Amino acid sequence: MGAGCHRRCHGSGPCLRSGCFREYFVHKFRAMLGKNRVIFPGDKVLLALSGGPASSAMLRQVQEGLSRETAKRLRFIPSLIYVDEGAVRGQSPAQREESLARMETLLQATGFPYHLAHLEQALELPASILRPGPGGSGEPGPSYKEAVEGFIQQQRQEGDGDGGTSLPSLGTRVGDPAAPRLPAAARTQELLRLFEAVETPTAREELLQMLRIHLILQTARTRGYTKVMTGESCTRVAIKLLTNLALGRGAFLAVDTGFVDNRHGDVMVVRPMREYMAKEIAFYNHFFDVPTVITPPLPTKRREKPSIHRLMERFLLGLQEDFPSTISTVYRTGEKLSPAPAEASSESQRCLLCLCALDIAGEEELALEPTLITEEPEGNGCCQDAAAAGAESRAAFIPLLCYSCRLTFKELGPLATLPPYVRAEAQRRIRRAEMKQQSQEVPLEDEEPSES
Repeated sequence: MGAGCHRRCHGSGPCLRSGCFREYFVHKFRAMLGKNRVIFPGDKVLLALSGGPASSAMLRQVQEGLSRETAKRLRFIPSLIYVDEGAVRGQSPAQREESLARMETLLQATGFPYHLAHLEQALELPASILRPGPGGSGEPGPSYKEAVEGFIQQQRQEGDGDGGTSLPSLGTRVGDPAAPRLPAAARTQELLRLFEAVETPTAREELLQMLRIHLILQTARTRGYTKVMTGESCTRVAIKLLTNLALGRGAFLAVDTGFVDNRHGDVMVVRPMREYMAKEIAFYNHFFDVPTVITPPLPTKRREKPSIHRLMERFLLGLQEDFPSTISTVYRTGEKLSPAPAEASSESQRCLLCLCALDIAGEEELALEPTLITEEPEGNGCCQDAAAAGAESRAAFIPLLCYSCRLTFKELGPLATLPPYVRAEAQRRIRRAEMKQQSQEVPLEDEEPSES
């Protein structure tokens, strides 16, 4: 590194000469993984890719970290997943085919195994996806240092002298290669009906995020992955912090935006890109020709106001232009939050949709519940009875949800359009609660005194 470059590297920001910037970028990624030490050698890790700048940069970091030229190589076993959301993003079948072809070319070039999923598959998820998996045997596992030493020794015994993992030259798709590229039209129409029934753009954004993470989680569970990597940048984390605060998720900010999200039990979600600003990622992708695939945003209906997510994004990015420390200040504030309020000790205390702790009890719940029961349109004759039954069904869902999910649930439209796995799990939990209540209400018969 030259003297001029050395002086610039000690300025207020990273040096923008490509060699120095690459070293800075790589070091930050490796330092984030090394500092937290939640990904152990030999772990199967599923990288969730959207094709956007942040997830593409994350993929490039993993590729370089696993290459044989790297001094201290990453030692986990990666696979990739891409969820096609074109149906709800207003893309035609031809546009979806084109986007999938571009994305598959990018995935194949990595040399990693990859999964292609469609958002329509979320309608076929099992109800168990809304229950945390087993978090381990309860016995203390080996330390990170012991795990590294054991992994290196195992690799040497298998004949790989440098203790790394060998990768194929071309990535292979996991699953049925003969399966059609797009799902059946009936499934697509069912998904579109679900999103069209949602009343606000904010609720549509929340629904899309829920279906996406549940689909990725199901893939991880069925294929044996213990970790999922997502590509949220520092900018995206700051936006999500304020957005979720506005949505009533203040108690859960630490798990929604932290490095580790362990609410699912058997699969841990990690966010290794959360210290990179969006501008840094853009520079890196430009300097080193990182390919990206841009997807369109969710369409909005005519005369519809923007979602809270979009409004908060405009607000923060607008402030960032005039006050360059805005994003980092919001991000650092989120670092001080604790994940403890999101932890639930039992199923009855866990939200049906987001799996965080129920944060409403007592008088607050009694005051909020009537406002969340959607009124059905009035009719005549038996239709009124059907409307009353629908309101009762919606009322039964309310105690299963946290405050934020109750607000979203109010705007999700008729129960009939909800994903089948959500309805099935809700019915199971409602039945269990009723059985528990009935067992508590059965009086114990007094023993008759014996006659002398």
